[in-house]
Amino acid sequence: MAGEIVVLPANRAACAALEAVFGRRGEAARCLCQRARLPHRQWHDMPLAERRARLVEQAACGRPEAEATSGLVAWLDGTPVGWCAVGPRTDFLRYHQSQSATVWAGRSEDRDDASVWAAACFVTRAGFRRRGVATALACAAPAFAQARGARAIEGYPLLVEPGREVAWGELSVGSRAMFAAAGLVEVSRPSARRAVMRREFRP
Repeated sequence: MAGEIVVLPANRAACAALEAVFGRRGEAARCLCQRARLPHRQWHDMPLAERRARLVEQAACGRPEAEATSGLVAWLDGTPVGWCAVGPRTDFLRYHQSQSATVWAGRSEDRDDASVWAAACFVTRAGFRRRGVATALACAAPAFAQARGARAIEGYPLLVEPGREVAWGELSVGSRAMFAAAGLVEVSRPSARRAVMRREFRP
Protein backbone atom coordinates (compact mmCIF):
# COMPACT_ATOMS: atom_id res chain seq x y z
CA MET A 1 0.00 0.00 0.00
CA ALA A 2 1.40 3.41 -1.01
CA GLY A 3 2.17 5.81 1.79
CA GLU A 4 0.99 9.40 2.05
CA ILE A 5 3.11 11.98 0.22
CA VAL A 6 3.00 15.54 1.55
CA VAL A 7 4.60 18.42 -0.37
CA LEU A 8 5.45 21.78 1.22
CA PRO A 9 7.51 24.86 0.31
CA ALA A 10 11.15 24.30 1.21
CA ASN A 11 11.27 27.15 3.71
CA ARG A 12 8.86 25.12 5.85
CA ALA A 13 11.35 22.23 5.95
CA ALA A 14 14.24 21.94 8.37
CA CYS A 15 17.65 22.18 6.73
CA ALA A 16 18.31 18.63 7.98
CA ALA A 17 15.37 17.43 5.86
CA LEU A 18 16.87 19.01 2.75
CA GLU A 19 20.25 17.46 3.52
CA ALA A 20 18.62 14.05 3.96
CA VAL A 21 17.05 14.29 0.50
CA PHE A 22 20.27 15.27 -1.29
CA GLY A 23 22.48 13.00 0.79
CA ARG A 24 26.27 13.07 0.85
CA ARG A 25 27.06 10.75 -2.07
CA GLY A 26 26.10 10.58 -5.72
CA GLU A 27 25.27 13.15 -8.37
CA ALA A 28 22.51 14.93 -6.45
CA ALA A 29 24.91 15.52 -3.55
CA ARG A 30 27.45 16.96 -5.99
CA CYS A 31 25.07 19.12 -7.99
CA LEU A 32 23.00 20.45 -5.06
CA CYS A 33 20.60 21.98 -7.57
CA GLN A 34 23.17 24.52 -8.76
CA ARG A 35 24.13 23.23 -12.20
CA ALA A 36 21.04 24.69 -13.87
CA ARG A 37 21.56 28.03 -12.13
CA LEU A 38 25.21 28.71 -12.91
CA PRO A 39 27.50 28.89 -15.94
CA HIS A 40 29.18 25.52 -16.34
CA ARG A 41 32.70 26.73 -15.48
CA GLN A 42 31.51 28.56 -12.37
CA TRP A 43 29.64 25.48 -11.19
CA HIS A 44 32.62 23.23 -11.92
CA ASP A 45 35.06 25.47 -10.02
CA MET A 46 32.78 26.11 -7.04
CA PRO A 47 33.67 24.19 -3.84
CA LEU A 48 31.06 21.70 -2.72
CA ALA A 49 30.55 23.56 0.56
CA GLU A 50 29.68 26.72 -1.35
CA ARG A 51 27.15 24.89 -3.52
CA ARG A 52 25.56 23.50 -0.36
CA ALA A 53 25.45 26.95 1.23
CA ARG A 54 23.82 28.39 -1.89
CA LEU A 55 21.12 25.72 -1.82
CA VAL A 56 20.35 26.39 1.85
CA GLU A 57 20.15 30.14 1.21
CA GLN A 58 17.97 29.79 -1.87
CA ALA A 59 15.61 27.34 -0.20
CA ALA A 60 15.44 29.40 3.01
CA CYS A 61 15.05 26.07 4.79
CA GLY A 62 14.12 26.35 8.44
CA ARG A 63 12.77 29.87 7.89
CA PRO A 64 8.98 29.64 7.55
CA GLU A 65 8.75 33.43 7.74
CA ALA A 66 10.86 33.85 4.58
CA GLU A 67 9.08 35.60 1.72
CA ALA A 68 10.73 33.46 -0.96
CA THR A 69 11.98 29.93 -1.36
CA SER A 70 13.43 28.11 -4.34
CA GLY A 71 11.47 24.90 -4.31
CA LEU A 72 9.39 22.17 -2.74
CA VAL A 73 10.18 19.28 -0.40
CA ALA A 74 8.20 16.03 -0.27
CA TRP A 75 7.70 13.73 2.72
CA LEU A 76 6.54 10.12 2.53
CA ASP A 77 4.93 8.99 5.78
CA GLY A 78 6.84 11.73 7.59
CA THR A 79 10.25 11.01 6.03
CA PRO A 80 11.80 13.70 3.77
CA VAL A 81 12.18 12.04 0.37
CA GLY A 82 12.10 14.53 -2.49
CA TRP A 83 12.98 17.96 -3.85
CA CYS A 84 11.87 20.04 -6.82
CA ALA A 85 13.38 23.40 -7.80
CA VAL A 86 10.64 25.79 -8.87
CA GLY A 87 11.23 29.43 -9.73
CA PRO A 88 11.26 32.07 -12.45
CA ARG A 89 12.69 30.64 -15.65
CA THR A 90 15.25 33.46 -15.63
CA ASP A 91 16.79 31.93 -12.48
CA PHE A 92 17.93 28.88 -14.42
CA LEU A 93 20.75 29.96 -16.71
CA ARG A 94 20.91 26.48 -18.22
CA TYR A 95 17.62 27.27 -19.94
CA HIS A 96 17.49 31.07 -19.93
CA GLN A 97 20.81 31.66 -21.71
CA SER A 98 21.10 28.51 -23.80
CA GLN A 99 21.96 29.17 -27.42
CA SER A 100 21.47 25.54 -28.39
CA ALA A 101 18.27 23.65 -29.15
CA THR A 102 17.83 22.95 -25.45
CA VAL A 103 14.47 24.71 -25.10
CA TRP A 104 14.35 27.63 -27.53
CA ALA A 105 14.29 26.11 -31.02
CA GLY A 106 11.23 27.37 -32.87
CA ARG A 107 10.20 29.74 -30.07
CA SER A 108 10.15 33.53 -30.24
CA GLU A 109 8.93 34.58 -26.81
CA ASP A 110 10.84 36.88 -24.48
CA ARG A 111 13.46 34.88 -22.61
CA ASP A 112 13.63 37.58 -19.93
CA ASP A 113 9.97 37.25 -18.95
CA ALA A 114 10.25 36.42 -15.25
CA SER A 115 6.52 35.70 -15.01
CA VAL A 116 7.15 32.35 -16.71
CA TRP A 117 8.37 29.87 -14.11
CA ALA A 118 10.03 26.49 -14.46
CA ALA A 119 10.12 23.23 -12.55
CA ALA A 120 13.73 22.53 -13.36
CA CYS A 121 15.26 19.92 -11.09
CA PHE A 122 13.91 16.85 -9.29
CA VAL A 123 15.64 14.74 -6.66
CA THR A 124 14.20 11.61 -5.06
CA ARG A 125 16.07 10.27 -2.07
CA ALA A 126 17.83 6.94 -2.54
CA GLY A 127 15.64 4.09 -1.37
CA PHE A 128 12.37 5.91 -2.12
CA ARG A 129 12.28 5.90 -5.91
CA ARG A 130 9.39 4.57 -8.00
CA ARG A 131 6.87 5.55 -5.34
CA GLY A 132 5.40 8.60 -7.04
CA VAL A 133 7.50 11.17 -5.21
CA ALA A 134 8.63 13.13 -8.28
CA THR A 135 5.14 13.09 -9.77
CA ALA A 136 3.70 14.45 -6.52
CA LEU A 137 6.27 17.26 -6.63
CA ALA A 138 5.45 18.03 -10.27
CA CYS A 139 1.75 18.15 -9.45
CA ALA A 140 2.37 20.60 -6.58
CA ALA A 141 4.59 22.91 -8.64
CA PRO A 142 1.88 24.76 -10.65
CA ALA A 143 -0.07 25.93 -7.59
CA PHE A 144 3.18 26.91 -5.88
CA ALA A 145 4.22 29.02 -8.88
CA GLN A 146 0.81 30.56 -9.47
CA ALA A 147 0.48 31.63 -5.83
CA ARG A 148 3.74 33.54 -6.24
CA GLY A 149 2.70 35.47 -9.30
CA ALA A 150 3.64 33.19 -12.20
CA ARG A 151 1.47 33.40 -15.31
CA ALA A 152 2.76 30.09 -16.66
CA ILE A 153 5.02 27.20 -15.69
CA GLU A 154 7.26 25.08 -17.89
CA GLY A 155 9.15 21.80 -17.67
CA TYR A 156 11.88 20.46 -19.94
CA PRO A 157 11.87 16.65 -19.83
CA LEU A 158 14.19 14.48 -21.86
CA LEU A 159 12.42 11.77 -23.81
CA VAL A 160 13.86 8.39 -22.92
CA GLU A 161 13.32 5.26 -24.94
CA PRO A 162 11.81 2.38 -22.93
CA GLY A 163 14.52 0.10 -21.60
CA ARG A 164 17.30 2.55 -22.36
CA GLU A 165 19.75 3.18 -19.53
CA VAL A 166 19.91 6.85 -18.58
CA ALA A 167 22.25 9.01 -16.51
CA TRP A 168 21.11 10.81 -13.35
CA GLY A 169 21.30 14.19 -15.12
CA GLU A 170 18.72 13.04 -17.64
CA LEU A 171 16.32 11.93 -14.94
CA SER A 172 16.71 15.09 -12.86
CA VAL A 173 14.70 17.19 -15.34
CA GLY A 174 11.63 15.01 -14.89
CA SER A 175 9.62 12.97 -17.35
CA ARG A 176 6.96 13.92 -19.86
CA ALA A 177 4.43 11.78 -17.98
CA MET A 178 5.09 13.62 -14.71
CA PHE A 179 4.45 17.01 -16.26
CA ALA A 180 1.38 15.74 -18.09
CA ALA A 181 0.00 14.54 -14.74
CA ALA A 182 0.49 18.11 -13.47
CA GLY A 183 -1.57 19.55 -16.31
CA LEU A 184 1.30 20.71 -18.53
CA VAL A 185 1.02 20.13 -22.28
CA GLU A 186 3.74 19.82 -24.87
CA VAL A 187 4.26 23.11 -26.73
CA SER A 188 7.42 22.30 -28.66
CA ARG A 189 9.99 19.63 -29.31
CA PRO A 190 13.30 21.43 -29.86
CA SER A 191 15.16 18.19 -30.46
CA ALA A 192 14.45 14.51 -30.92
CA ARG A 193 14.93 13.93 -27.19
CA ARG A 194 13.73 17.16 -25.57
CA ALA A 195 10.16 18.34 -25.03
CA VAL A 196 8.95 21.66 -23.66
CA MET A 197 5.86 21.28 -21.49
CA ARG A 198 3.82 24.29 -20.36
CA ARG A 199 0.74 25.25 -18.40
CA GLU A 200 -0.83 28.69 -18.62
CA PHE A 201 -2.64 30.15 -15.61
CA ARG A 202 -5.85 32.07 -16.02
CA PRO A 203 -5.68 35.71 -14.82
